[in-house]
Amino acid sequence: MRATRSRMQELPKTERPRERLFSHGGRSLADFELVAVLLRTGSRGTSALALAQALVGEHGGLAGLLVAHPTSLRRAGLGEAKAATVLAALEIGRRLARLELPERDPMTTPKAVARYLYLRFGVLDQEIFGALFLDVKNKVVGERELFRGTLDRSLVEPRAILKAALLAGAAGMVLFHTHPSGDINPSVEDLLFTRRVQDAGDLVGVRLIDHLILGGCDRWVSLREREGW
Repeated sequence: MRATRSRMQELPKTERPRERLFSHGGRSLADFELVAVLLRTGSRGTSALALAQALVGEHGGLAGLLVAHPTSLRRAGLGEAKAATVLAALEIGRRLARLELPERDPMTTPKAVARYLYLRFGVLDQEIFGALFLDVKNKVVGERELFRGTLDRSLVEPRAILKAALLAGAAGMVLFHTHPSGDINPSVEDLLFTRRVQDAGDLVGVRLIDHLILGGCDRWVSLREREGW
């Protein structure tokens, strides 16, 4: 550890991330340098900067870190304390973003919906199925997690989804579910279930706007775009 610290200290003071953070603000730091500030020190003979750069690179940037699992952080060389610090910082960022996102960005595009869902649910280590309920301006007026775990779509009835949508006063809704495997290709069951919900929604005046499948690391697919609704 002492060798790691000495390498950090060999940097001119004006180039050290923490000092630049204080003197020039967070925007002056690269993504990996911000993570290095969180880590404080390196480990296993690797400097905090090198460890942070590898961590960000292996997860495909901050977007990938946003859905990082503790196991992947440990594999990258982080001990429990460092992993907990990174996970806590990411969760703080998600919570702050969630406070503003629904009002600032109406859900007008699949990308906006996917962004909100990644901020809302973070780690995709198990299958989650749910719905966002939107008003006539495509702003979120409610959301419902309907299932968590190995999903049997026969157990999720369109009636329950529509009841929640009507109680929220929704004009439209977006279904979503996660694929922890990372495979974002819809199954036959996904497509059939989506059609059932779409037909049932048309009968009660709640439009199914989209159904998104999230695969982690900013990978997702819109069934509306894929199927050409």
